[in-house]
Amino acid sequence: MGTSTAQDMCATYRGAMARFTTGVTIVTTSTPNGPAGMTASAVASVSLDPLMLLVCVGNTLATRDAISTSGVFAVSVLAKGQEGHALRFASRVDDKFAGLGLRADHDLPVVEGAVAHFACTVSEEIAGGDHTIFIGEVVSCGYSEDSSPLVYFGGKFGSLCDPSSHAELAYEWQLAASM
Repeated sequence: MGTSTAQDMCATYRGAMARFTTGVTIVTTSTPNGPAGMTASAVASVSLDPLMLLVCVGNTLATRDAISTSGVFAVSVLAKGQEGHALRFASRVDDKFAGLGLRADHDLPVVEGAVAHFACTVSEEIAGGDHTIFIGEVVSCGYSEDSSPLVYFGGKFGSLCDPSSHAELAYEWQLAASM
């Protein structure tokens, strides 16, 4: 699909980026006024030595200023079934944390039941158009081997399929068809 005008290019760009499957995360921080957070899909590993990752935060979001001021942030990689958390943190509701289960073993807000989590100190802020790119040095992290991640594609939430369950279903289908 080609484009001709800047407006067409922007719409095409958004559509093309929506075809890039991503994990879904909640990026949080703590401030003297309480926790702040947002849903983010623009999260990536940067380095293994030192351990670093990046998050991209819209410049108009309160979470952007909160991370910049606090100098720390956490990333919770959401699990299948946590779509409601993602939607809540993508909205502009007053208390996104109301009733949300948080892990008690962290100083930063980390979502309970997340597939993985990272606690970071900000090592660099980079202007990136209408976003700020925060590069964080990972000070702690963890993951669960027994959960499936929440993914986002084409404007919709989804999950990864388990090939072994597909093999079992195919076997049962073939067995039933042969009888």
